[in-house]
Amino acid sequence: MTQLNILKSITGNSNFLQDKITSLQDFSELLLKWNQKINLVSKKITAEELWQRHILDSAQLLKYIPGQSKIVDFGSGAGFPAIILALLSDDEITLVESDQRKCAFMQEAKAKFNLNINVICARIEDVKPFDVDVITSRALAPLQNLLEYSYPFYKNDNYMLFLKGQNVLEEIKEASIYWDFTHELFPDAVNKEGGVLKISNLKRL
Repeated sequence: MTQLNILKSITGNSNFLQDKITSLQDFSELLLKWNQKINLVSKKITAEELWQRHILDSAQLLKYIPGQSKIVDFGSGAGFPAIILALLSDDEITLVESDQRKCAFMQEAKAKFNLNINVICARIEDVKPFDVDVITSRALAPLQNLLEYSYPFYKNDNYMLFLKGQNVLEEIKEASIYWDFTHELFPDAVNKEGGVLKISNLKRL
């Protein structure tokens, strides 16, 4: 299966053209170049591993986000999933990251690819809440902490999408001690462990 067909399959969007693959490849090259100087991802990662473990993993969130959404992404790091979503959609995305070097990388990506993103270089707790449709995060913190970060941004008509690993069921159980919420767990279409966790109806116990 070609890269384009894989992308179409995991995102549920059959309208992607080859230029999307080119954009993702160009972003990959930019990241690997920066990664030689600062630690964005593993120093030993290959372009193929970057595509599988980070780019496609992030892209699968598109299946669960309606078009032209306002998104806030917590702990964006090297831009996963937020920059991948921005490269593939028209969503308006705010990226929150406290590491100034990673913020600088994401600002360069914004300029290079003319992305509809806003990079906030600050701790999540210090960001004044604003209206969003979807809250996302990947590989940042246990669910209990993610819900704490999300709560100030939460409204009855929005929801959270978290890419979680193999301990996701334990995290749900632990978070349920402190929070009441509705959750759906969708299979991970890329890495086969964990899944995409959708949270709504969030209430503090």
